[in-house]
Amino acid sequence: MRLKLSELAAIGCTAHRTHCPLMNRRTFLTASATVAAGIVATGGAFAAGRAPVNGQRQEGRAIAVDPTPLFELSPYLFMQFMEPLGATDGSVEAAWDHLRDDWREDVVAITRELGPTMMRWGGIFADFYRWREGVGPRDSRPSMLNLLWGGIESNQVGTSEFVDLCRRVGAEPLVCVNFESDGRRQYMNVRGHVRTADAKEASAWVAYCNDPDDRDRRAHGHLAPLNVRHWQIGNETSYDKNGFDLETAARKTVEFAKLMRAVDPAIQLIAWGDSGWAARMAEMAGEYVQYLAFHQMFDPDAPRQPVLRGEAYRRDADATWAQLMAAWQLADAKIRSVRDTLGARKIPLAMTECHFVIPGRDRGDVLASWAAGVSYARILNTHQRHGDVLRIATAADFCGTRWQNNAVIIPTPKGNNRAYLQPVARVMQLYRHHIGSHAITVVGAPDGLDVVASRRENTAYLHVANTQRTRSVTASIQIGGVALRSGRVFEIAADPAVEASYLNAVWEFPAASVSALELAT
Repeated sequence: MRLKLSELAAIGCTAHRTHCPLMNRRTFLTASATVAAGIVATGGAFAAGRAPVNGQRQEGRAIAVDPTPLFELSPYLFMQFMEPLGATDGSVEAAWDHLRDDWREDVVAITRELGPTMMRWGGIFADFYRWREGVGPRDSRPSMLNLLWGGIESNQVGTSEFVDLCRRVGAEPLVCVNFESDGRRQYMNVRGHVRTADAKEASAWVAYCNDPDDRDRRAHGHLAPLNVRHWQIGNETSYDKNGFDLETAARKTVEFAKLMRAVDPAIQLIAWGDSGWAARMAEMAGEYVQYLAFHQMFDPDAPRQPVLRGEAYRRDADATWAQLMAAWQLADAKIRSVRDTLGARKIPLAMTECHFVIPGRDRGDVLASWAAGVSYARILNTHQRHGDVLRIATAADFCGTRWQNNAVIIPTPKGNNRAYLQPVARVMQLYRHHIGSHAITVVGAPDGLDVVASRRENTAYLHVANTQRTRSVTASIQIGGVALRSGRVFEIAADPAVEASYLNAVWEFPAASVSALELAT
């Protein structure tokens, strides 16, 4: 069953629909066959329709919200991560139109719709990336071996091209530097070519981007600075026992930070803090960096009786749904494990990579189903609950031709097919465009609804995931003791035929739906 993104706005409704002066903006996502393929639950197994199954409909109590602001929410909770993945997935090379020497127009267009607040360049790829190979005239840029993912990268996409994409789609660029290959010797010298880079090279990269007078950048035709404000030092450094140990990584982080900030004191730096490193890294490098990074790529499946991998998810819809609805607990546990090690230290956290890794073709076909979209909605709700310390976060890799954990799928060959959003991206798009500036407290909610709330001035925003596969939930909505003046609901569900009335502020959340509510008080 095709899932549709619908919007219904109600202002000044009476109790009867026939007398309701609705704005009546029911904008359905009338997608091409290619787009639809990315958001259709296989065989209809995981996306229930609007009508209750067997007449069952759960009546719930109120969604009660205390509108008192708790903490400011970072705009960077919906970032995307872009890493050239070589032969594994055409993440960068496929997004670039080599005939036009520009980004594919459909990739730019769909990314604008997605609206990422930040985009990151790097990953382990940074361990053997020499940034100067990706600047200057394209016809003189050398290609490079992708030592981790296989294949060859053309370097037609480099610093200025990446920043240009970020500017076109309204995202803040984040760059991960070569941190002396994170101590991984296998990436330092290959076929007689030095692939590692030190703090001086990192600081020169900052200068290329941000120094108004940098000669190289100006010679390459970029007279104005690129203004890259966020930089990451070290990527998954703790994951390789043959790389830097904690003490070495922390000492070198300080070295990198000092040289990079000497070029531009205004930059924001992210150090590596996963695998129990956070406390010591904060102790040694905390005065020089603004964030600590960690990653969460995980398999949400049951280890003893897996139900998600391969084709297994098609066989038992209830088991699949239950497993995916519990995945947020693993995400929550990982965030807590990092923040708890910091104790009273209030250094912000940056989860610069996060997504499911489910065994199977292209990392799990189940991720193309709407069941995964609702599961990711719960994870994004979890991110928001940790928003007092979690300041940068994602739930997907950015784009590619194969991996189901990408936000954007790029069809190849192009033909009449256009890039489209995966379920995880649909939810990120919905939440990203309908969220307040400060978190507020959800005091209570009916069973089956996962709800977080925020506000901006006199408008409250609710993000609601109905975690029940086959039952809708009806709930009244209470924002403190204030009467609601108007409201809008933006919903992803199998059937968008819904209506709202501000008089009784009651809403029915369809089975397996994800909604964003804007409520004026």
